[in-house]
Amino acid sequence: MNKKHSLFLSLLTLGSSLFADSNVPKQALKTNGQLIYNEKPKEVDSLKSMLSEGIVYSRLRTNNFYFAYDHEDSGHQDSLVGSLGASFVYKSASLQGFDLTVGLYGSQAFFDPNEFDNNVKLLKAAKDTFSRYKYVQTGSKAIYSFAQANINYRYSKTDFTLGRQLVETFYTKSNDTKMIPNSFDGFVITSKDLSKTTTKIAYLAKQKLRDHENSHSVLMYDDSNPADYSYWRGNDDSAMHRGLSYTNLTAAGKSTDAPLIVFDLVNKSVHNLKINFSSYTVPSLLSQAMGELNYTIAFKGLSITPGIRYIQQFDNGGGAVGGASLKGDVNLANPGGYSDPNSLDAQMIAARIVTKIDDYKINLAFTDILDKADLVTPWRGFPTAGYTRSMGIYNWRANTKSYRLEVVKGANAKAVYIKPFIQASLLYVDTDESKSILEDSIYYYIGLVQNIPSMQELQYRVRLGYRDFIGDASVVSNYTDARLELNYLF
Repeated sequence: MNKKHSLFLSLLTLGSSLFADSNVPKQALKTNGQLIYNEKPKEVDSLKSMLSEGIVYSRLRTNNFYFAYDHEDSGHQDSLVGSLGASFVYKSASLQGFDLTVGLYGSQAFFDPNEFDNNVKLLKAAKDTFSRYKYVQTGSKAIYSFAQANINYRYSKTDFTLGRQLVETFYTKSNDTKMIPNSFDGFVITSKDLSKTTTKIAYLAKQKLRDHENSHSVLMYDDSNPADYSYWRGNDDSAMHRGLSYTNLTAAGKSTDAPLIVFDLVNKSVHNLKINFSSYTVPSLLSQAMGELNYTIAFKGLSITPGIRYIQQFDNGGGAVGGASLKGDVNLANPGGYSDPNSLDAQMIAARIVTKIDDYKINLAFTDILDKADLVTPWRGFPTAGYTRSMGIYNWRANTKSYRLEVVKGANAKAVYIKPFIQASLLYVDTDESKSILEDSIYYYIGLVQNIPSMQELQYRVRLGYRDFIGDASVVSNYTDARLELNYLF
């Protein structure tokens, strides 16, 4: 344990040097992992120029994870995992409205499998630095993936994008906070032709999670061959519904390869009012709709923005297949605390008050998943995000109430943090233990992001979380989740 602490602390010192200011870099990295391209390809008039005058956006990164329990057992083992990786994203110039994007990503993980009995299933946050399926098949700790490969056509203020791409909506996110982003194979239309309105319609045939080299079904847990670790080939996201499995879907006569259809809208037509609406459907299984209002009240030197969010989930046949629980282990004979174990009808209500003073932001928020079914959103868009979601916390199981106080300092739209970006939060999660969910807990979090002033292309991130379970510590162990990331963009 002492060696683990010393190694993590030595990594932490890599981001300590501070120097003088320089020019804005070619690309910048936001705190949520999304990139801003400050230098963009231009319009050209020939195919040769379209390809030759494109731009390559390069990135070197290292991400390191230390996960430790207050006490270990056969199912909970401490781990220290490091990783090195790179990505190269090529964006062509635009020819008569057409352009191309190709992105190659790679990661090499480093860990001692003896620390956790060579059972990579026990790894938590670090699992996305390599492919677990590839590791158990070949022993390789490396992963390579074309996470982007698409063609785009722009007409007026509308983009039509076909192929593998990063899809940023309420329900789908690239969530590029590890080594490789979450991406989708499909067709997306993004439009800003309507005044003060952004709309996005997406037909997504496949998903490729961050720790996968190949694409897979958007909503199928692959239990077709457990002896061959098939469940690490399909959608094995932490928020995936395990009951919507190959076995259950096949037995019910449902498609194992249904698409995900998403509609997303942001409107700012009314002064100081931001309206968000989003919905998804997976045919013959389930659908969901989200509405959110945020109204800003400005005062001299500060602003206050109350916000509300409502989510309704509709069971279109998925409940009878997999049940009301994300664990996929409840039914009429074993309801597991659910009033209707065969229904995925669900609701969430949320409220927050955001206060901004200078470069400080204070966010006091509440979310309530009503006592029906769990919410199903395994595409890295989190239903409690912006309200009560903290690092590594999945708090959208049925009958779960969460309360969070968040304080942020140093946010900026350019995503170049010469002065440190600091985020700290305190989260209380009130769960329903009758549904075999973890006990009530308090989660403490602090994060730091900064670009080195004399080399703004280099950014370091430190994130620390500690979860304190309020019940019997011998049943559920408290844990520490520590992460250090370095990114060099060029």
